[in-house]
Amino acid sequence: MKDMITIVVRLTLSCLLAATIMGVCFIFTSNAKKHNEHVKEQRVAYSLLGYKAGAPIPESLAMHEIYRYLVTNGNRQVIGYLLPQGKEENKSFLLVTIDLDGKLVGSREVVATEAEVLDTESRNKKVNDSLETGFTAQFVDQTIVVSENGARVAYLLKGKFQGFKTFVHVMLAVDPSFEVLGLEILEHEEDPGLGAEIEQKYFKNQFIGKAFETLKQLGVVKEPLPEEYNKALNAEVDAEQVRALTEKYKDQDIYALTGATISSRCVVNGVKGIVTKFAYRINVLDRVLKEQNLSVSF
Repeated sequence: MKDMITIVVRLTLSCLLAATIMGVCFIFTSNAKKHNEHVKEQRVAYSLLGYKAGAPIPESLAMHEIYRYLVTNGNRQVIGYLLPQGKEENKSFLLVTIDLDGKLVGSREVVATEAEVLDTESRNKKVNDSLETGFTAQFVDQTIVVSENGARVAYLLKGKFQGFKTFVHVMLAVDPSFEVLGLEILEHEEDPGLGAEIEQKYFKNQFIGKAFETLKQLGVVKEPLPEEYNKALNAEVDAEQVRALTEKYKDQDIYALTGATISSRCVVNGVKGIVTKFAYRINVLDRVLKEQNLSVSF
């Protein structure tokens, strides 16, 4: 009997020790994964803004994160925006809620540090704790407003849309007039050699220079990609020629990938949806901020 008890105790202690070790490893690896993902996204963001291959980033460049929430109370739904106020050394946060007709519902300070806002769980808790009783907030998406010397120069938009097989995750850079500055494919499961070509420069760089009005009407053509344009898209000619050819084709539709028209069309429609919806939302938000004289960091 004593031997059985000894065995049980030892097994229990071994299991507890193993669970503790696994828990500690999970915490460290989870934090490392989050850090690596953040670093990767930062690298992509700066690349889309033109800062590639170690190009120095000006100190005057600043990034301001906007977090969008769906705020509900029963059948009532409003949109909440968690916005930064002040400068880096003295940053605070403001939650602005807007109804579906584009009218201000309310605004309130969210007491949180920048580290708490960057962490998804703590940010969601802070936002929900700031709401009136009965309201709950669900995170929807994040946008980054890029400014230089206090003036907006770009928006960085993350989004996803249905591809031929599963969802395609992307990051877009657009200027203040919503012209496309760059597109990066972050994640996809399209077929190798076919739809997977959406991540190639000769496809995704076709979006660069597309003005907002062009983008809203953008389609897909099955014609062969012109050789001169292909070289420009792959940066096989000098910068001046790239600019000239981008200008030449900027009002044209997107040339579809060979054998992957559906994947091509999914990306075109997905990019259009992300940019057009964002343009509407940011215009509404800017109008409300101006009407209510609410100060934010961007």
